[in-house]
Amino acid sequence: MLNTWVVPDFAERVIYSPSMNKPRTAEAMEVFVTPEQLCVGLYVHIDLPWFSHPFSFNSFKIRSPEQISTLRGLGVVQFRIDPTRSDAPPPNTAATSVEAPQPVPEPNTQANVPQSPSPLDLARQERARQLQERKEKQAQIEKSFIKASGIMRNVNRSLLSNPRECIQEVGALVDQMVQAFLEEPEITLHVMGEKAGGEEVYYHGLNIAVLAMMLAGDLGLAAEDTRLLGLGALFHDIGLMDVPDKVLKKNPEELNHAERELRKLHTEYGVRLAQKVGLPETVQVIIAQHHELADGTGYPKGLRDTAIHPLARIVSMVNHYDNLCNPGDLTRALTPHEALSMMFAQRRAKFEPRALQLMIRSLGVYPPGSIVKLSNDAIALVQSVNPAKPLRPWVLLYDPAVPKDEAISIDLEQEPDLNIVKAIRPIQLPAAVYDYLSPRKRVTYYFDADSTNGAKRQ
Repeated sequence: MLNTWVVPDFAERVIYSPSMNKPRTAEAMEVFVTPEQLCVGLYVHIDLPWFSHPFSFNSFKIRSPEQISTLRGLGVVQFRIDPTRSDAPPPNTAATSVEAPQPVPEPNTQANVPQSPSPLDLARQERARQLQERKEKQAQIEKSFIKASGIMRNVNRSLLSNPRECIQEVGALVDQMVQAFLEEPEITLHVMGEKAGGEEVYYHGLNIAVLAMMLAGDLGLAAEDTRLLGLGALFHDIGLMDVPDKVLKKNPEELNHAERELRKLHTEYGVRLAQKVGLPETVQVIIAQHHELADGTGYPKGLRDTAIHPLARIVSMVNHYDNLCNPGDLTRALTPHEALSMMFAQRRAKFEPRALQLMIRSLGVYPPGSIVKLSNDAIALVQSVNPAKPLRPWVLLYDPAVPKDEAISIDLEQEPDLNIVKAIRPIQLPAAVYDYLSPRKRVTYYFDADSTNGAKRQ
């Protein structure tokens, strides 16, 4: 499916069309080039899913022969280009359509009709198809998430030296996140947990952004507010750039009073950096208030209730949940089930009631990432929730008779004889089970987009 090209309201925006050799309006324009006609300076659109090519975005200006070589290797028959955003004129044949390949007629198999499969065989085939489809979707989202993390890593490195371009890139990333993570039916988000060199900070911002933006849908936020929420979530910890490494990398339980107070200053540092690079005012407020709590026990100002910006309240709640699951001292980590239970039973006064209820509904009684024991004594990892039946999620089973890379995923709604008995902390698992299910040191979350769900840490 081609990406929708949104054109400004004025209908007579003039665009060059080589096929007519004269100006043409945006409404009628469709300019294509073959892979061989690509050249440096053309602004190209890749009409493929975001996860299926190595570029950061689906649309960009070609800047090198290496990019052209990569584009030609994608197997695309023709590329859309935008002449108005290109530095080079389109080739003379740019608007020539490429004939779509004709379908090959199916061979006549009437003489050798196979025996019809039994209903049991059909049921097994359908089950296998659903499981394979689920695995493929998860792999696609994982690729998108890893790519998004790379974009954020590069942005953080060049934010101060090239702020305008970086902010535009992150804005485009938010739009891509909506398309890649929030709009696909039965989408799943697989957050990779252990990353060397502190790289989990990039995943943390993405996790918070995805979950916050998913909650925004149920909260009925306008599109622009959702976009600002995504930007604020992605940048909420930007101030950690100015906190010394010796404080950041130290076990939080070992910090002295002065070091704890210094770490808390990351909200103030973040606002200062956001102002310096020109982030929107609402994003600056989210950065400033992402540790404030509705009961006044947060920091830096101890704000209460409506004194906290509505978007900051969402980021604060998601951030608090992730801190319980993934604290700096991992020996104190709670399971997602325990974290949600604590937030509802003991800490609900700290959060906006409706937003907390929606998050609990979205994540389910046993949130994704939970390790559970089933009524048949089997151990499983919860993969995604069933919003209609929160006690019947999808789970990945530990079965030593099945290879780890072929582990069985089942929908408990389709298994009426199986129930979840209790949640188990990963640290309590036998080594073989731990290795098989591979729960991360930092909790891995999976979310089902149909239930308005989302993601992970600090």
